[in-house]
Amino acid sequence: MTDVEDTFYTKDRWQNWIGRVAEEDLDPENEDSARLLLNLQDDAAIAVAKIVNAHEDGPLDAEEAIAELTDVRDIVLDDVELEDEEKRMLIDGVQTSLVCVFYAAEEYISAGVAEEGTIEEYIHAAADAEANEDLDAALGYLVQAGTRIIDGDELDIAVVEDLDYGLVSEWVNGLDSLQSAMSDPEVVEEEEADGDQN
Repeated sequence: MTDVEDTFYTKDRWQNWIGRVAEEDLDPENEDSARLLLNLQDDAAIAVAKIVNAHEDGPLDAEEAIAELTDVRDIVLDDVELEDEEKRMLIDGVQTSLVCVFYAAEEYISAGVAEEGTIEEYIHAAADAEANEDLDAALGYLVQAGTRIIDGDELDIAVVEDLDYGLVSEWVNGLDSLQSAMSDPEVVEEEEADGDQN
């Protein structure tokens, strides 16, 4: 908790989203279903963006910002209790996408912006690492790409079209949410997250 705002993200907020997923008749091919899952993902990314911005603007020092990120990560990446196995898998996909978002924000706060390559170069390096079954290296490259996104470089999501489906494509999907959150940290309405809309 900080004086900046009451909290950046709460367990209740996450559970409200999970409750909506539980209630909805989800079909990933359906636009409304896909939007619900994307909003869930974007909402967590927005919390990350707000923490980074609070660190950049001064209210949070690095240690406090990392602690806040850890709190949000613990909420979002915790095991989800859903009876429907397919819905659990969909939420697991969202959680997987967000892993890279949390690590990128932590890296940015603790070590700054990666200077060695462009976002596209990091993504291609990650894809090569995944092809060689070196997932730690793949995640590391995308974390570096994420620091550049936070710094203002633009991720061309068309890059994803060239990727085979796998962890790298899911992590890049999360970085796309991070990019949206950094550019517009108010994109998901509070009432949507709180499940007040019919």
